[in-house]
Amino acid sequence: MHTAYLTHPSCLEHDMGSWHPESPARLRAIDDRLHAAHLFDFLAHHEAPEATREQLLRVHTAAHVDFIESAAPAAGIRALDPDTSMNPHTLSAARHAAGGAVRAADLVMRGEVANAFVACRPPGHHATRDQAMGFCIFNNVAVAAAHALAAHGLERVAIVDFDVHHGNGTEDIFRDDPRAMLCSTFQHPFYPHCGADTVSDHIVNVPLPAGTAGGAYREAFSARILPRLDAFRPQMLFFSAGFDGHREDDMAQFALVEADYAWITAQVMEVAARHAAGRIVSVLEGGYDLSALGRSVAAHIKTLAAL
Repeated sequence: MHTAYLTHPSCLEHDMGSWHPESPARLRAIDDRLHAAHLFDFLAHHEAPEATREQLLRVHTAAHVDFIESAAPAAGIRALDPDTSMNPHTLSAARHAAGGAVRAADLVMRGEVANAFVACRPPGHHATRDQAMGFCIFNNVAVAAAHALAAHGLERVAIVDFDVHHGNGTEDIFRDDPRAMLCSTFQHPFYPHCGADTVSDHIVNVPLPAGTAGGAYREAFSARILPRLDAFRPQMLFFSAGFDGHREDDMAQFALVEADYAWITAQVMEVAARHAAGRIVSVLEGGYDLSALGRSVAAHIKTLAAL
């Protein structure tokens, strides 16, 4: 079976301004690199549908969904916070980003593909139950994980968040739901300035200092995440796949390289093979140096696709 690749044209139209690092160029860089690496044609391509209101309300309050719908401008750009804005296309893009993650979960659960990568934006892991923040509108990976639990009858799902920023929104959403394990590695202290003190049986936060490179990262991941994942025995795994920990990305101060992202992917695939019939959905989060992002996503997808 193939690896699915899901995206939607609306995700190129969401634009928060020419100065903003979370730009449409990110998806173009990924597309260009997949073509250059001769990976694009090996993937099963699917268009991301819009998430339904029911799917969004599994993880967000009605007030949040209503606010985002009402905040969508007819023209220009509307700021939701100093980092997060909407243009006339953002609402559609956000619905498609969440819906793409849901569609990916359906494809994998039905056995139509081996696994999936969702190349949509805006990203999602900072969006809490009731707040958009950190470039994020809806929490795409949380919407997909909640859908897998509700629509496919699963009892345990796990989210592995390797973005350089803590997945605070995902933690907020699943804090009281032991069916969903979150494993988040992140630079600390750093935005969003939380997560290091969390104590939970199903939230596994691994704060790491600025300057963390591949060796130290792999050691921490092996010691603190992999045993917890195995003990949890997830029936499906999700990646919050942020590539802003790359050494060439000046958004943060990690020093990871493409081989580290391939290694993370392979380790989690082994867990998925043991407990989840290999079922994995990977959802794009951060990554802002365009060259590093394209190369890192290619390494991640090449590992997922066993090419």
